[in-house]
Amino acid sequence: MSAALIVLILIAVLAIVVVSMTVKIVPQARSGIVERFGKYRTTLSAGLNIVVPFIDKVRYVIDLREQVVSFPPQPVITEDNLVVSIDTVIYFQVTDPVAATYEIANYIQAIEQLTMTTLRNITGGMTLEHALTSRDQINSGLRGELDSATGKWGIRVNRVELKGIDPPPSIIDAMEQQMRAERNKRAAILTAEGERQSAILTAEGDKQSAILTAEGQRQAQILTAQADRQAQILRAQGEAQAIQTVFQAIHDGNPDQKLLSYQYLQMLPKIAEGDNATTWIIPAELTKALGTLGGTVGKIPVDGGGSKTRIDFDAPIEDDGAADTSATNEAVQEALDAAKAAENPATSAADVPSQEEPPPPPPGAPQG
Repeated sequence: MSAALIVLILIAVLAIVVVSMTVKIVPQARSGIVERFGKYRTTLSAGLNIVVPFIDKVRYVIDLREQVVSFPPQPVITEDNLVVSIDTVIYFQVTDPVAATYEIANYIQAIEQLTMTTLRNITGGMTLEHALTSRDQINSGLRGELDSATGKWGIRVNRVELKGIDPPPSIIDAMEQQMRAERNKRAAILTAEGERQSAILTAEGDKQSAILTAEGQRQAQILTAQADRQAQILRAQGEAQAIQTVFQAIHDGNPDQKLLSYQYLQMLPKIAEGDNATTWIIPAELTKALGTLGGTVGKIPVDGGGSKTRIDFDAPIEDDGAADTSATNEAVQEALDAAKAAENPATSAADVPSQEEPPPPPPGAPQG
């Protein structure tokens, strides 16, 4: 190989090296930190960049995208002296590549330690129950503390999330027992409340039933009394008319002494028909007594002028209680309405008459 060829090869290699050291390509959403003789010179943006070869050097390439870092669980002591394990997730973004490079040696480790200490400070002022129910409060407190502390590092903390808060197993068992006891308490309260409502409704139903039963008995007694009254009136009227009829028939027939003696003899066997009439004594003076009785009867005027009141045998019997028929029908209708209302007491509680103010009795009913 000739010397000229070797020289050309060396020049080509040197040219390639110089071009590679001069032209720098920075990917999208990244920044390059350029140092000249170990000192910061400039920041390269995304795209094609030119630097001085052998003098300038791209020391770091910083990722400007939002990054997610998950930290392992950390033991934290709560206000009630219980140790819980809390693991967190941090969402952050580099806003100043120069500060992130020269203000902090390892910003990932710094964020982790800062998160652990801040989490212990916040959770140490809370009880376990408060910490379990206040994740949003812990997240916002962590984010505020981390964002203010990492601002000088050129880092912005966008979001902090707690992945889990794990109490000790004994505390978990105690919490489960407490929850079961609370549920049993609520179930017992609901059961007692249901029984109370059931007893109230049952007593109310018994009360309404007793009221309706008493009202029905009252109406029935009123109707029975009215029926007995009408029956007694009708019987008395019938007996009166029967007596008047017999009295008129006797006077119209003009009976003599023989007829009266014959009627007397017919009544004697009926006197002896009693259960206690085991012995019947006929006096010897029976004929004389009959004669005397006949003589006495004979002295009665045969024609005494007839009956004072003439009875029309063909006239119908008057019913003085017809005026009370409408009142009786109204009372029956009220009793039927009360029975229907008892079948469905939920329709209207106002339809049932109260015990303090009973409804007025129907017309014609006995007072008191």
